[in-house]
Amino acid sequence: MATGKSANFGAKNQAADTLLILRCANFAAVKHKDQRRKNADKTPYINHPIGVANILSEEGGITDPDVICAALLHDTVEDTNTTFEELKTHFGSRITNIVAECTDDKSLPSDERKQLQIVNASGSSHEAKLVKLADKLYNLRDLTNEPPVGWSEEKRANYYVWAQKVIEGLKGTNDALERKLDVIFSEKGLKP
Repeated sequence: MATGKSANFGAKNQAADTLLILRCANFAAVKHKDQRRKNADKTPYINHPIGVANILSEEGGITDPDVICAALLHDTVEDTNTTFEELKTHFGSRITNIVAECTDDKSLPSDERKQLQIVNASGSSHEAKLVKLADKLYNLRDLTNEPPVGWSEEKRANYYVWAQKVIEGLKGTNDALERKLDVIFSEKGLKP
């Protein structure tokens, strides 16, 4: 057991990490406050980034506070009026850089954005790959359990095929999350 100065240092770091994660959760909650998921229940959107962060920590064993923070913030620039500069000011460069790697350029057509996710997956940082894996896992579970209103079976099937192509570029990042994704793909008749 650590004693004295080193134990106190660890406790201070843990407290600072907790405060940072809570600040990110609050920031994301404020930014996403009026948004809803596209499921029949119109679930509050904030459930998604919180769920992605939870998947990372609970199922992926990730304890890096910057990765957890990036998961909480991963859709703020893409889906709200948040800027990268704003994230950098509040949360620093490392978190902002991870979020940037997970952010689609909404000025591009949807098909092009989806193709870029496939192309760019393998070149992403380890931290961004973790967030992307957890994000896809959350979305695929939602697609199975609470699909977006109006999505046909064909559109859902196409999403699984596309997501699997993205995941291929993320392989070797986190065995636990990848196994869970493989189970989903296998259940849909897609071979890993």
